[in-house]
Amino acid sequence: MSRITYQVASRAYSRLWSILVHWLRVPDRPPALPVRTGDTLEQFRPAQGFLRYLKFWFWLGLILFDGLILIIWIVLIVNKPRLGVFLAPVALLLAAVPDIVVYVALHVRYDTTWYVMTRHSLRIRRGVWIIQEVTITFENVQNLHIHQGPLQRHFGISNLVVETAGAGGGGHEGKGVTNQGVIEGISDPQRIRDLILSRVRQSRTAGLGDEEPVPTWRRSAWTNEHVAALQAIRDELAVWEAWSRQQQ
Repeated sequence: MSRITYQVASRAYSRLWSILVHWLRVPDRPPALPVRTGDTLEQFRPAQGFLRYLKFWFWLGLILFDGLILIIWIVLIVNKPRLGVFLAPVALLLAAVPDIVVYVALHVRYDTTWYVMTRHSLRIRRGVWIIQEVTITFENVQNLHIHQGPLQRHFGISNLVVETAGAGGGGHEGKGVTNQGVIEGISDPQRIRDLILSRVRQSRTAGLGDEEPVPTWRRSAWTNEHVAALQAIRDELAVWEAWSRQQQ
């Protein structure tokens, strides 16, 4: 029954995905970020191991849930055969329908997750009914850490948590808010972390990271020697003006 459920779920998902894309306007392309000349754009999604990780939990839940329904049905048909035969279609629906729904949901979760990076910012998008996009400016990044549990290690994936500066005084109780974005299900977290760290160090922007860097000629380059020279010129001009007034 599990194999049949899997095939039905696969066909149902293919049809549902087409409906979501064409009728509900679910984006099937990565989110856009402003890219200037010479800038680099990197687009990536969770690794295939992340989908296998989600399917592992799917199959585990399917076995437990369907096994419980099967046990209940066997007990029922042994004690009350007529009622057991009558409720067989109901038991089949209870076993198959939730499996199909969950299978479709985990595939949708995988197919709608995107990560996009430019030199200045990172954008994370996921969701179908409510599409969530989080933009993180690299100059606001406070901490990066990799999370990998035993099961994630088995599937060769990790989560990279990007923490940014929290907003003080937020929340209902006046506590600070911890802002973070999670890059989940990636197979190369060290490379992504090093890439973000390098862009954090290079960041010279503000806001959403889309502004132009401050040109070199606009940056202050005055030294103490320059200030002393200007003060000397000012003093000489003051003496010259005093002498000119005496001559008049």
